[in-house]
Amino acid sequence: MESNEPRSESLHHGPLDGFAEKAYLLLAALFLGALVVTNLIANKFLTVDIPGFKVFVLSAGALPYPITFLATDLMSEVYGRKRTNRVVYAGFFVSLFVLFALWLGSLFPAIEGSPVDDATYLVVFKNAWRVIAASMTAYLVAQLIDVRLFHFWKNLTSGKHLWLRNNGSTVLSQLVDSVLVVLVLFWGVQTTDWMISTILDLWLFKALVALLDTPLFYLGTAWFRRRLS
Repeated sequence: MESNEPRSESLHHGPLDGFAEKAYLLLAALFLGALVVTNLIANKFLTVDIPGFKVFVLSAGALPYPITFLATDLMSEVYGRKRTNRVVYAGFFVSLFVLFALWLGSLFPAIEGSPVDDATYLVVFKNAWRVIAASMTAYLVAQLIDVRLFHFWKNLTSGKHLWLRNNGSTVLSQLVDSVLVVLVLFWGVQTTDWMISTILDLWLFKALVALLDTPLFYLGTAWFRRRLS
């Protein structure tokens, strides 16, 4: 199927076949895998100590989550906004399926000798519905903002300054994501000061990772440019 993207919007034009199709599916799989893992480990909170800079208090889900923004930025650069948004919407439905699967697993009692008994299952996943609801709300809004901002910066700079659209879109959309996920998860549960502190930690950490992955974005874009030329 032909893409309706303007030629200036993406590196690849026309139908997805051969290398273009395989790379698109690989990026989509990386995105969806990181998203699912983020949801499943989000209930664990931990600290990440960067010596001489800051000790971050984070959900474990914040560790793989920045990969989703790198994947969508690469897809936006190579395949355009429409094809990237399709993967973002697919991620929303994958999250719904994960929520359904966790609920289904809770309906049936564990057998005697099961490595994971009912009590452990409930401790790990009892808050999953709220985590995934928060994640889905924040994720969908933030990812759509990220894709739109990416193309806004790309059009504004006439396709120049890769670092600006990569970081300008991700840093701002990660702020939206951090605010939404903390508010949905902890409104009425934690104090305002705690929520503000957690939002700042999440955002600063994810913004730092976004800046650090800029070389990967450049390398990925250059590689696609060579393969698709």
